[in-house]
Amino acid sequence: MSQVLHTPPPTPAQPEDDLSALAARHGLTVSGARPSLPDYVRQLWARRHFITAFATAKLTAQYSQAKLGQVWQVATPLLNAAVYYFIFGVLLGTKHGVADYIPFLVTGVFVWTFTQNSIMAGTRAISGNLGLVRALHFPRAALPVSFALQQLQQLLFSMAALIVILFCFGVPIGLSWLLTIPVLLLQSVFNAGVSMIMARMGAKTPDIAQLMPFILRTWMYVSGVMFSIDKTLKNTTLPHTVQVLLEANPAAVYIDLMRFALIDSFHAKMLPHHVWAFALGWALLAGVGGFIYFWKAEERYGRG
Repeated sequence: MSQVLHTPPPTPAQPEDDLSALAARHGLTVSGARPSLPDYVRQLWARRHFITAFATAKLTAQYSQAKLGQVWQVATPLLNAAVYYFIFGVLLGTKHGVADYIPFLVTGVFVWTFTQNSIMAGTRAISGNLGLVRALHFPRAALPVSFALQQLQQLLFSMAALIVILFCFGVPIGLSWLLTIPVLLLQSVFNAGVSMIMARMGAKTPDIAQLMPFILRTWMYVSGVMFSIDKTLKNTTLPHTVQVLLEANPAAVYIDLMRFALIDSFHAKMLPHHVWAFALGWALLAGVGGFIYFWKAEERYGRG
């Protein structure tokens, strides 16, 4: 007698809904799934020591190969200020009619450099650290925030040189210097928010990092780093819309507030109307909006 072997019919594939239910029943979750916004904030706060240590380590390593080492943290913006003084102050004559022009210029350069470097570092925060992103599980916002913190630490080093320059040019210490604290706080929130926006964009399109220097250079030229916006607006007949845009420019707002705080010849009448409202509004818009914008793509960072 021949024995007939019957092959059991193939088991039909389980529907995706059944697999999802099975995974949920056993406590399985999607790897790298985006947490809720409150959970994400808590996770980020729990990594605050990592953020601080990472920022400090990056700052220390930045000039580790240079013979002058950390001196370049102060020397670089000072050299930029010297170049801008020669080109704009001497050759183009923007120093005429501006009291305490060198403290005015150096303050603008230092404050602008803080924003510029924060945004540039944020643009490469994800695309330049893919190994870390793919190897470890942590809230990805820790990277752009740490880079913004690194630039704040560098600015604080530079402020020591700025204070020496202020003393050398006869600028006295005043109670208004205390205003630097809220100004730096608001600017730091703004910088971190824009850094997170650019980090998400740079993660998807790394070529943006090549375009950013041109955008930032154009932004610098309209931010009053080398010239007085107040004096320029009084001596020109620019359309009202252009004047409002120049005054509301966030970089110009933080630069003007820092000059007002540190330089006694920079009076309140030289500030645009509602300047503190502008400073707070830009910080909230960029900080909160940038954080939410970055969080929405949390599960996509480092994947492809």
